[in-house]
Amino acid sequence: MKRLEGQVAIITGGARGIGEGVCEVFCREGATVALWDILDEGQATAERIKASGGKIFFQKVNVCEQDSVESAVAQIMADHGRIDILINNAGIIRDRSFMKMSRQEWDQVMSVNVDSLYVTAKAVLPHMIEARYGRIVSASSINAYNGAFGQTNYSASKAAIVGFTHSLCREVGKYGITVNAVAPGFIKTEMTDSMPQEVINAGISMIPVGRIGTPEDMGQAYLFLASKEAGFISGLTLHANGGSLPV
Repeated sequence: MKRLEGQVAIITGGARGIGEGVCEVFCREGATVALWDILDEGQATAERIKASGGKIFFQKVNVCEQDSVESAVAQIMADHGRIDILINNAGIIRDRSFMKMSRQEWDQVMSVNVDSLYVTAKAVLPHMIEARYGRIVSASSINAYNGAFGQTNYSASKAAIVGFTHSLCREVGKYGITVNAVAPGFIKTEMTDSMPQEVINAGISMIPVGRIGTPEDMGQAYLFLASKEAGFISGLTLHANGGSLPV
């Protein structure tokens, strides 16, 4: 039997990159996936995965807006009657050295990367509590631990996700709900594809397994934490970085 057979999963930021990889893995494992994204290309991603046999549908959702999220959740409950998994993958970067960083660039990153977790969990948790089962997994980053030049906003937001995870797990564990995070390292996405090859090579040279990570790799990490088999794991941040251990 597939590991997520019969379950319904929300994956935010699923249109491309790591989110797209998570959607593909979850569909292969039998989940019905609600692909949430503010980008219209989420529809094309959902159609492509559906053509390969996946049970997936696209909802255009702004994860920073409570009304948008609650409307999407209500539609899922009306159509499917359950929400078993919430993957908080949506995130943005607005890189700039701190002294040049605008307040808008700080606020945008905090809104999408941190505030959205409050919005999505607030809408989904009542249904998980009623079902006395749920899996919440959120995207942190190796830079929450190591930091990165020009990413004080991003690194701070990803560190906040670790604290969110540690605290929320203590509140909802009694309902059969686990709360975890994944901290990806250097992963091949549209963003890394735009980097100069010498920068990519330098990054790979610091990864003990000798290669860049893939969205499929991340999908497998999320799959484990979202599975029933991980029921005794909660409050964990899983570092998925090929051995590039955080400092």
